[in-house]
Amino acid sequence: MSTQTTKASTTLPGKVEKVIHPHPSSGEPEKAQIAVEGADHLYREIRVPNSLTDSNGKKVKLKEGAEVEVKIEADPVVTKAAPGQGQVTTSGA
Repeated sequence: MSTQTTKASTTLPGKVEKVIHPHPSSGEPEKAQIAVEGADHLYREIRVPNSLTDSNGKKVKLKEGAEVEVKIEADPVVTKAAPGQGQVTTSGA
């Protein structure tokens, strides 16, 4: 018998502020700096490797100014109910 667990998630809009090219000899990957809307001011910018895969399996990169979505997912076992939302129930094995 297979049990499918749905992860709790939220999606926030963001925008690629800049593409950061590393020094050629550093070995570091190119990064995209993304401003996440709705995040606290000091924590709104994240930097991620600028390497994505399109629906055809082709490697692609984000462009400066691109509108993106930042999705955060968590397994139900590491979440709890928000105030006023009742209790989260999990079944034990």
